[in-house]
Amino acid sequence: MTFELPPWTRRVALVGTLLTLAGCAIPGPETSGEEMSARLPHKALQLPAYQLSYIEAGDPAGHLVVFVHGTPGEAEAWADYLMTVSKGYHYVAIDRPGFGQSGPDDAVTSLAEQAAAVAALIRAKGSKPAVLVGHSLGGPIVAQVAADHPDLAAALVIVAGSLDPAQENVPLIQYIGDTWPVSALLPRMLRNANREIIALEPQLAALAPRLAAIKTPVTIVHGTKDDLVPFQNVAFMKSHLTGTAAMDVTVLDGQNHFLPWNSKDKVEAAITKAFAMMAAP
Repeated sequence: MTFELPPWTRRVALVGTLLTLAGCAIPGPETSGEEMSARLPHKALQLPAYQLSYIEAGDPAGHLVVFVHGTPGEAEAWADYLMTVSKGYHYVAIDRPGFGQSGPDDAVTSLAEQAAAVAALIRAKGSKPAVLVGHSLGGPIVAQVAADHPDLAAALVIVAGSLDPAQENVPLIQYIGDTWPVSALLPRMLRNANREIIALEPQLAALAPRLAAIKTPVTIVHGTKDDLVPFQNVAFMKSHLTGTAAMDVTVLDGQNHFLPWNSKDKVEAAITKAFAMMAAP
């Protein structure tokens, strides 16, 4: 899948598709599709049941940073970050299972299975602990990696992360979208996103009591006007990530959910802060 379509929001995009309205599109990466394809070709890691697709840039021997998109999404959402990698760093962005060029065709709704795919990629890159950057549903996935595979997570950067199960109110329209024949008419990315969202609340509830055991530093970036992943998620993370070595929270007053694109400088600063916290005594 090329990045001809812009990123779409989780809920509004599905509603827009079902009602044939204009969805809630946001600008994609500034980098052109041709330039991305030339400089960031997709590579594949063979997992037991399917291939995991990813793009990478920077120094293969450098500090590993893995970017995990939300739902729906694909690796190219992080293309502008990969086009400007600082010396000594290795950036990798994945197509999560069920999206982009990764298999399987159906949704992988288990956070643990999504985390296992990320862990497999880290091991394939040499098993160096990685700084994990997760946006939206990518937030609980990187937290799940830290809980399930603590040796592979050096730090977490959670951008507009949806970790609070109490904030997951699934609209009726999404259940309708998951029924035949409506589901058969949806593009794969929206069909799988819909199924992930419907299944997310119990997954988050299972993860919540394990968050206190996460020791790695955590940086959080969240906008106060996020209508898709409410700002209340920040309070939840503060109250549950009690075992972390260090935590830093960047509150973006008046900002919405689309921080990787409209607040790239803040996200990059959070990544830099995560490395600084790792180095602190």
